[in-house]
Amino acid sequence: MLDKNLIETLEQSLHQTRNAQNRLIARLREIEGEAEHLREELRVLENMATQTESAIDSLLVSMRSGSRSFESERPRLVENSERDPVPPRPRNTAFDINSEPELPSRKPSSSRGTVSYLHQSRVPTRTTNPEAVSHRFADRTITQACTLLLRESGRPLHVNELYNLLVAGGMQFKGNNPTISIAVSLNRNRRFRKVEPGTFDLVIREASQRAS
Repeated sequence: MLDKNLIETLEQSLHQTRNAQNRLIARLREIEGEAEHLREELRVLENMATQTESAIDSLLVSMRSGSRSFESERPRLVENSERDPVPPRPRNTAFDINSEPELPSRKPSSSRGTVSYLHQSRVPTRTTNPEAVSHRFADRTITQACTLLLRESGRPLHVNELYNLLVAGGMQFKGNNPTISIAVSLNRNRRFRKVEPGTFDLVIREASQRAS
């Protein structure tokens, strides 16, 4: 009799355990379905963010091109307006080379050269099929590795430069557009700021420069 009651008790416990297990399995399936739905929404939002970023970069490039054209013409207009007119030579007088007014020499405008340099588009090239020379970034995320690279460089870096350094450090990218993945990761992290199209720097560097 004791054995029979024990078996019934164990069967009831087993039945309750199976029911709880089935409920958890059903709940897990619901959560997985919801997670997949969220992943799809994230992919859509990432595509929208990438398109918006491309549009912003295009507008910035257009604005810089227009500014470069204006700056390249302005020094010439100022130079022509500031040139002293040559006084007319008196008629019926002997020509004296010592009394001839000296024309102002045209010196190259340093400001015009500086403007063209600042607005010149110099996008670093991305290395094709780079090879890893170390494994320092093999187990790090993009933001962690980029933080180290920007600290070491001491200056802003373009996403193409970051990609070359990351791959050289052993990081592997699975997508077809690794530089876009780098840009999206840095845009989403508050430790970084975009200083030029496709170029990022550390926010803490700007704060330290202002403090100094």
